[in-house]
Amino acid sequence: MSKPETGQSAAKGLAGIVVGDTSVSYVDGTQGILEYRGYDIRVLAEHSTFEEVAYLLWNGRLPTMRELDEMKAQARACRYLPPEIISLLRNMPKNADPMAVMRSAVSVLAHYDPESEENTPLAHQHKACRLLGQISGVVAAYERIRCGEEPIKPRMDLDHAANFLWMLTGEDPEPLAAKALDQYLLLLAEHELNASTFTARVIASTGSELHSAITGALGALKGPAHGAAVQEAMVQFLEIGSSANVEAWFRKARAEGRRIMGIGHRVYKVRDPRAEPLMKNVEMMVNATGDRQWFDIARQLEEVATQDPYFRERNLSANVDFYSAPLLYSIGIPVDAFTCMFAMSRIVGWTAHVYEQQSDNRLIRPLGNYIGQHQLPWVPLEQR
Repeated sequence: MSKPETGQSAAKGLAGIVVGDTSVSYVDGTQGILEYRGYDIRVLAEHSTFEEVAYLLWNGRLPTMRELDEMKAQARACRYLPPEIISLLRNMPKNADPMAVMRSAVSVLAHYDPESEENTPLAHQHKACRLLGQISGVVAAYERIRCGEEPIKPRMDLDHAANFLWMLTGEDPEPLAAKALDQYLLLLAEHELNASTFTARVIASTGSELHSAITGALGALKGPAHGAAVQEAMVQFLEIGSSANVEAWFRKARAEGRRIMGIGHRVYKVRDPRAEPLMKNVEMMVNATGDRQWFDIARQLEEVATQDPYFRERNLSANVDFYSAPLLYSIGIPVDAFTCMFAMSRIVGWTAHVYEQQSDNRLIRPLGNYIGQHQLPWVPLEQR
């Protein structure tokens, strides 16, 4: 392996570095484009469903009606958690971080998966489908357990988003809430080589199995610079409290040099293409329920921020986290579990990338730009 030339500067955070080929998704941050397997995210948000998108990302094409029905049947059969996992969740501290609980549960689920150590294409398909259902079951079960309630068994007559709301609340899900959640899951299912996806591919490149790759991805997503940003967005909305307070809060935050969470994106130099369809769907839901408080705060904060010279000059606007936060809060998801909802969606993209990595694998092993000293003389311990 060749070494970089002396004095060559490193690309911090691998910014601008192409590390591999992929056909899973395409991102153009300058033009504000996100495509899943060639389909614009805005078209999918308008016409498709999360489960149909899962099929697309896993198989490289949209399903026929029969194929989608078969995939749904397979996925629904995978919704049940092993009793040992429920016991594990019962024994977790009630104040444990939900993402840490999910990370631990996925690691342990490997022991109860009959194909855990198999890396064949068929085994990968089976494990991806099982994890899709099991991750949502872990989120719902742990939330109920830490609130002193019993986990609820899944229903086979409900689609993925609606079934999650059923397992979380024990009530028939409101159709608009189920639709809004389904679209949220669709919009966050995949986003090229972000930190968690790259982590999953690095682990897969070593020949390790799917559960290890997903456990690593969950660890990366847990970080506040990645998946936990949506929680920080909601914290600021709660701090604002009312749309009447938005402008004063914004001016004070800017004067203090605080970051406005959910505004701006590492990749997009224009408005996040996922923000508009998500905003419209959330608005439709809150208009129907009349519970507009958090949506109105978000909407007004985006308007105030985008009129600020600093944000306008840099073309900073809402990203997907910005409108995800009021959606998740409105349907009853605790703020500290928001990132778990992100993982419930991104499991589809992660598993698609792991399969792609395995299908044409080479160990991912970048170079480091050494900036330390060379050939230091050895000094015996007693002389130091």
